[in-house]
Amino acid sequence: MVMVMKVASHDYGDALSKSILFFEGQRSGKLPPLQRMTWRKDSALRDGFEIGVDLVGGYYDAGDNVKFNFPMAFSTTMLAWSVLEFGIFMGSDLSHSLDAIRWATDYFLKATSIPGIVFAQVGEPYGDHECWERPEDMDTPRTPYAVSKQFPGSEVSAEIAAALAASSMAFRAIDVGYSARLLTRARMVFDFADTYRGSYNDSLGPWVCPFYCDYSGYQDELIWGAAWLFKATREPKYGNYVVENIHILGNSIGYAEFGWDTKHAGINVLVSKQLVIMMNGNSNSEPFVANADKFVCSVLPESPTISVSYSPGGLLFKSGGSNIQHATALSFLLIVYARNLSLGNRVIHCGKVVATPARLIQVARGQVDYILGSNPLNMSYMVGYGKKFPQRIHHRGSSLPSIDQHPGGIGCNGGSTYFSSNNPNPNLLIGAVVGGPDIMDSYSDSRADYAHSEPTTYINAPLVGLLAYFKSLSN
Repeated sequence: MVMVMKVASHDYGDALSKSILFFEGQRSGKLPPLQRMTWRKDSALRDGFEIGVDLVGGYYDAGDNVKFNFPMAFSTTMLAWSVLEFGIFMGSDLSHSLDAIRWATDYFLKATSIPGIVFAQVGEPYGDHECWERPEDMDTPRTPYAVSKQFPGSEVSAEIAAALAASSMAFRAIDVGYSARLLTRARMVFDFADTYRGSYNDSLGPWVCPFYCDYSGYQDELIWGAAWLFKATREPKYGNYVVENIHILGNSIGYAEFGWDTKHAGINVLVSKQLVIMMNGNSNSEPFVANADKFVCSVLPESPTISVSYSPGGLLFKSGGSNIQHATALSFLLIVYARNLSLGNRVIHCGKVVATPARLIQVARGQVDYILGSNPLNMSYMVGYGKKFPQRIHHRGSSLPSIDQHPGGIGCNGGSTYFSSNNPNPNLLIGAVVGGPDIMDSYSDSRADYAHSEPTTYINAPLVGLLAYFKSLSN
């Protein structure tokens, strides 16, 4: 039986503000006058210039200085989904969330500005990873990598289309012109992804792998992109695309697979509500509802068909690094689906176990509370939240003295003494959530242990929505 530690309720509003602030610490490009994470400065101001394309902006995905557009797009989709579902609860943080989305979508408009070409990455990753240097000092190659008709990359293109479509909805009420521009581009990029099918592993493998290799195939991103376009446009052609292609994903569609690489569970949760409404209970919606139910049964600790693990302290686990990404992404889906179930006055049957909407919310809250400090170490895994949190995160900018403190450049090898130092990082990357503890709830707080100590945009993006939701319950 999974034990979850009980402590006083968390300040979800404070954690929400910090989870969004984190994205300012990941910004690439020319920083705006209202930048709040002030130890960060302008960086990578010539990205794309060597080939005559402006690719300045976007986000560094984690603790390095490469712009990997596949996970960046997923993070953007999840930020937009967080706003669409829970923006009403964000208060003054809603504008910061929209700023975080726009920082990415402005960049994706640049990365898709040439018809027939989608930029997939900026920065030569091996050179970058050999250097421990601030983004502001970068002197490693900023090579742009693109997919095209001849060298397709359906997963990265379709995920960018999903991000643009979801974001177009987030901006619809406040900037109708920008919203329309994002949606027009989303259609174009989706058509490109669908017409010229193939994985970017085949053409860009030497640079995208092993960092963000596509392990699950590109079909899930095509369906995911169509699902978001359906939600944004209500056009039957996109809904039909989802219905007609879902069988390609096979039997794994109902399980606990959702993240930057695999969209299966997310597709079902997103589409189940949409199709049920659009099709008035038409049988086409049934596989999505059934698969979303199966997803829930694959995550609940008491379910006979569980396919994830839980640590003794209650943290959800799947294999691979940056584990908390699974806890945040899957918990986000649980909350969204719990709200769908409540609307339909429905429960889920996992064998003899009955899962109510309240139970789904309880499981998700357990994950959020664990991350914020309700765990055996009584440690928050969000930098700057709570009394005890990671001090030596695997993050170049955070671990090196800022330009304010050390105006002179720090070269490629100049940073290695800071990397190996046992001192806490000099700059707080407030709101950053690290990969987290091991499956026995222990955490070493070491920069070298990047699988556990590195923050990523795709850990935080679903957490933004979760924190907004739990803030609303605690008010």
